[in-house]
This record gives sequence, C-alpha cells and structure tokens, in this order.
Amino acid sequence: MTTDELIIATCLKAGRIMVENGSEISRVDDTMMRIATNAGVPDANTYVTITGVMMSIQGRNATQIAAINKRTIDLEKVSQVNALSRQFAARQIDLPTLYRRLNLIDQAAHSFPLWLQLVGAALVSGPLMIMFRDETVNTWPTVVIGTLGYLVFYLLNRYLKIKFLSELVAALLIGLAAEWAYQVGWGTNINDIIIGGLMPLVPGVPLTNAVRDTLAGNFISGPARGVEAMLSAAALGFGIAVVITLF
Repeated sequence: MTTDELIIATCLKAGRIMVENGSEISRVDDTMMRIATNAGVPDANTYVTITGVMMSIQGRNATQIAAINKRTIDLEKVSQVNALSRQFAARQIDLPTLYRRLNLIDQAAHSFPLWLQLVGAALVSGPLMIMFRDETVNTWPTVVIGTLGYLVFYLLNRYLKIKFLSELVAALLIGLAAEWAYQVGWGTNINDIIIGGLMPLVPGVPLTNAVRDTLAGNFISGPARGVEAMLSAAALGFGIAVVITLF
C-alpha cells in the first residue's frame, strides 16, 4: 500500500466508523481532514453522507469510496476515533499505528454489554415517566415494561437486521404489556406506562444529528437523518396505535 493509499484508507476508515456509530457529519469531516492534514495532505477533498464516505487527494489521481451499510448509536466508538485523530495530530502515534487501532475499534463488539444496556433502559423509563407525568405510582411497571420492550427490540434487531420492524414489534409489546398491567391493577394509568416504556426507543440522537447537520448546511445528510428518525417514531407510534385501537 502506497503512502497516499494508506492516508485515504485511514481517513475513510475513521469516517466510516464515526458515521456508522451516530456521529454528526461535521464532526466526521473535521476528523478526516485533521488526519489528512497531519499526514501531509492539506489539500485533500472529502465528501461525507450517511450512506457513503468519499475522499480524494488533489493532483495525485487518488480517490476512494467507502460504503456505509449499517447505522447504530455507539458514541463511545465516535469518541475513541476522535481521540485517536488528536493523538495523531500531536505526533503521539504514526499513521500505520493509527490505521491498526482504527481496525481494532471497527472490529470491537458493542461497547456496552446487554445487561448494562438493559439497566440503562430501566433508568430511562421510570425517571422520565416521573418527570413527564409528575407521579410515582406507575414507576415499577414502567421500569419493567420499558426494559422488556428494549430487550425485544435488541434481540429482533440483532437477528432480523430490520430496525423499523424491530421497533414496531417492541412498541406492540409495550402497548400490550401496559394494557395487561392496567387490567390486573398493577398500574393505574396506561398512558403513563406507555410514555415511560417507549422512552428507551425514542430516536433522540438521530433527530438531534439531523438538526445539527441541517444547521451546518449538510442538506443531504440532515434531511436523510430526519427521515430516518421520523420512520422510527412512526413505527413506535403505529405499534401503540394498534394496541389502543384493539383495546
């Protein structure tokens, strides 16, 4: 691999990891340009969208494209890539080392184990329900149902690889479980339980990134992320609407 090819491969690897794991486009572009500039290529050109990353070196006939086929939320990996780019800028690591470490980050499993994600879902469900509804009576059923809904979403998304379908099924389960809890007297307000149970699945980060990308002038990635967030919200809303209609 030539030096130019290594520079482009390293930049594309960093950019792809960041986009796949939920970074906003402006941060991806900044990280790629930081790596290229400190590798001795200040005149590099980058083009970043949520479906692909492109980079070329002006005047050297060197261009590569990296496709992005999956997207999730893992801000730990985004932070690690950003930290590595700054170490490279400070000359603490060289380019081959940076490339190898990016490969390790790319191949690493999810930063947080499932049990910790479930704990996070529980902590999001109950406290947010209390904050929104200003009552604590339905805290425990909300915590249990929110955690169960996230577990169903995680397992389905892992094996089916269809995020929106996984969210739809999880929302159906949350609605049915909330109705059951209300019918048996475990909960007193089905609306409160549903609101809290859905909180771990609400697409907050994609929506935030959509706004940030649009405000930064990325009129392709911003609206695209917005559509993705709205599809997730629609899947959740449709699942709950079906349960409400049936019962």
